[in-house]
Amino acid sequence: MSAASPSKPRIALTIGDPAGIGPELIVQLLALPAIGKRADVTLIGNRAAIERAANAVNAPIPQASDWLTIQDWDGDVREYAPSVAGVDNGHFILDSLKLGTKLVTDGKADALCFAPLNKGAMRLGGMHEEDEMRWFAKLLNYDGPCGELNILNDLWTGRVTSHMPLKDVSSVLTVEGVAQAIVMLTDAFRIAGKSEPRIGVCGFNPHNGDNGNYGREEIDVIEPGIAMAAKKGYPSTGPFPADTIFLRAKNGQLDGIVSMYHDQGQIATKLLGFDVGVTVEGGLSIPITTPAHGTAYDIVGKGIAKITAMENAFELACRMGESRLKN
Repeated sequence: MSAASPSKPRIALTIGDPAGIGPELIVQLLALPAIGKRADVTLIGNRAAIERAANAVNAPIPQASDWLTIQDWDGDVREYAPSVAGVDNGHFILDSLKLGTKLVTDGKADALCFAPLNKGAMRLGGMHEEDEMRWFAKLLNYDGPCGELNILNDLWTGRVTSHMPLKDVSSVLTVEGVAQAIVMLTDAFRIAGKSEPRIGVCGFNPHNGDNGNYGREEIDVIEPGIAMAAKKGYPSTGPFPADTIFLRAKNGQLDGIVSMYHDQGQIATKLLGFDVGVTVEGGLSIPITTPAHGTAYDIVGKGIAKITAMENAFELACRMGESRLKN
């Protein structure tokens, strides 16, 4: 890896799924003049996928420089069929993420940023966990609370439960889980440089449960969870009805929102800005970021993939990496 400037974070950057739009996003990102000034980068990629992507978006093929190191470039000559979720690209995704993670844990990078993945390909490639969040936790031997955080410009969202059937959500909501979600979101804000974020918490039932008439989760679980987090030094407000809490954020009253389940927060944030959102693998021992959108198999090779979310994910990785450097 190239010698890093002490004033810049070091980012391990992977192309994500070589069969998706990830390589197109990466070559566009690395072509931006500001990237080399912002960070020292180690690119983990596949030559064929990168060259195909560069041709599709009319961007230069990345070349090693004083700020860019290309990891295992010449040794990786495999080709992956575009827009196909298969065993081979699943293996590549997992191998590249393992390498990027190792760079951070070995102290050779300060944060990991990866382009979009395909969970189906990852399962074919050997992932047995429900999602990459739990896969990363296992890889890092981390057994503490963790969860995906989604960032849309200045609005950050976390959630108590994630990838599970909606019918199971109520049965797994706990006071401790609500408190952990508040703590995790607040800590992520603090790592990124915002020491006192204003956190709001969603209710679970219609009309916030209507004082127990439509369900008691707000009374029995969510309110005590908010109180538990506050006792630990993590204040938040709520619960608020889920159909109005995002209006508070839109109007500038909240910096972050904790939702109770996946789509409760995701629908709102994606409506507010699908092409700009970022996901943080929250709670883990190292900073990991990625665009909040998927691999977009339907537009691979068309040269129309937008890089805004990739830029935002990279910038957030830099900010979180800088925080590690300071500490």
